[in-house]
Amino acid sequence: MTSTRATLLQVAERAGVSLASTSRALHGTGASKAMVERVRAAAAELGYSVDAIGRSLRMKKTFQIAFAIADIGNPVYVEMMRGIHEVLAPHGFRVVVMTTGDTADSAADLVRSLNSGFVDGMILVPLRTDDRLIAEIQQAPVPVVVIGRAMSDHGVSSISTDSAAGIGAAVEHVRSCGRRRIGFLNGPLDTTPGASRQRGFDAAAGGFERVETEIADDFTVSAGLTAARRLFARTSGPAERLDAVVAANDLLAIGAIRAAREFGLAVPGDVAMTGMDDTELGRVFLPSLTSVSLGSTERGRAAAELVLGLTDDPDQPARQVAVGPELIVRESTTDGPAS
Repeated sequence: MTSTRATLLQVAERAGVSLASTSRALHGTGASKAMVERVRAAAAELGYSVDAIGRSLRMKKTFQIAFAIADIGNPVYVEMMRGIHEVLAPHGFRVVVMTTGDTADSAADLVRSLNSGFVDGMILVPLRTDDRLIAEIQQAPVPVVVIGRAMSDHGVSSISTDSAAGIGAAVEHVRSCGRRRIGFLNGPLDTTPGASRQRGFDAAAGGFERVETEIADDFTVSAGLTAARRLFARTSGPAERLDAVVAANDLLAIGAIRAAREFGLAVPGDVAMTGMDDTELGRVFLPSLTSVSLGSTERGRAAAELVLGLTDDPDQPARQVAVGPELIVRESTTDGPAS
């Protein structure tokens, strides 16, 4: 027995719209949300699927955008991807997740691989940046939009945020809670986030009775746990015991909370704890984590809009979008300092 594949015309008739409107709705070009939902419902009823290969050949596009990140285990990238998908999906684009590794060279190699033509553009979140990586982005055969540092000096579209100001807001918050002995738990200083967040802490931490900094090997929970153990071990005496720790991201903060408990310290009773990125993990953790939101979903949406525009018109000038930080206060800092 042979089965007959549903046609585009049958989908149009089922949806009660024109053939042209049906095509636009299925391909994500120039159709309203209501029209898209109506046409896709009709296509699902009939078992119709778009011929993606044929479409790509006709339009000379892959309808794929690469999302290149350093660590697929970091939940901040999941929140970015939500924003990216929200923008790209209605236009018929798929998101291909790739890992850059933690070096600028590995990110540059990945950008160079765009010559093989497997995507129409890339949203890149590099942990480290150097001249070679910037040159590869500038010479890439498809548009590359960077989330991280501002790239206006290099003619590259980018989405940036002021994480230094965000760390400053966290420091001022724990100061306002009456904390007087503060530690900063940062990631590697040769990374874009590590360098900017250290600058923010150094600028804001004046006036505390004690100031300590500890550098973790990475921006992960396990690295945060190891580094926080070192931090608490050298500040264990009654006169030097820290009553606040500002961490450079939520994962480091969660590791630090575990380390604090190992040293018999209650959070926030003995030591207030803040993170950065405002991840879902931090929101559901116990205690829920005071954190600086850097607008991860918003940055993802903005990057997707830029790369989408560049796929339509590669000659348009580079654009820069800045997303401001916002302190979100939760349980990890809301109690007063221990007596």
